[in-house]
Amino acid sequence: MAMLEVKDINVYYGAIHAIKGISLSVEEGEIVTLIGANGAGKSTTLRTISGLLKPKTGAINFLGKNIAGMPAHKIVREGISQVPEGRRIFAEMTVLENLELGAFTRNDKDEIKKDLEMVFGRFPRLKERITQLAGTLSGGEQQMLAMGRALMSRPKLLLLDEPSMGLAPLLIREIFSIIVDINKTGTTVLLVEQNANMALSIANRAYVLETGRITLSGDAKELAASEDVRKAYLGG
Repeated sequence: MAMLEVKDINVYYGAIHAIKGISLSVEEGEIVTLIGANGAGKSTTLRTISGLLKPKTGAINFLGKNIAGMPAHKIVREGISQVPEGRRIFAEMTVLENLELGAFTRNDKDEIKKDLEMVFGRFPRLKERITQLAGTLSGGEQQMLAMGRALMSRPKLLLLDEPSMGLAPLLIREIFSIIVDINKTGTTVLLVEQNANMALSIANRAYVLETGRITLSGDAKELAASEDVRKAYLGG
């Protein structure tokens, strides 16, 4: 049984049919990526899995339980955490307060302290800026904070929405290296990313979305080598 199984979901924004019967799966331990042009439905898919949107039809099974339509905070408790597009950190709160909010579903104080140290070990710059207001951090530091905040809920599945957006190439490589490291230490990852080259280079499997439908899926390396994918998404 896959960790996550999305089965034939349809999602609407008012009268707009944004997601048209897509199905996908994520196995425990994988990095799976969704690639596609702007407006293809990638972020909408993640927002539906994390409970921010409700599918009109279809099922979303996580560890064998249908979570479709469940409130977002309950989905966090089930073990899914999302790093949203645009980071969405709390600008007027400190780095530490943002991270503590990531653990809002937990009450195991000693374990929360251990996880704070884990986050600071992974993102040393956050420890240096622990009392700084989050809104004053650089774009790369805000992305690290958003990822650290998501990790504070101890997710089994981490949803990442456009983690490289607006970052310099050097920082993009650093962020993707951290994603691989997070995966190696036991967190399954579902990644939405405009930078298809980078996404396919670290993923096990990939799905290609076009106007709300999955048009291709398979091994990430094989898709990266596909002429159609190269022409459409990889600048070749």
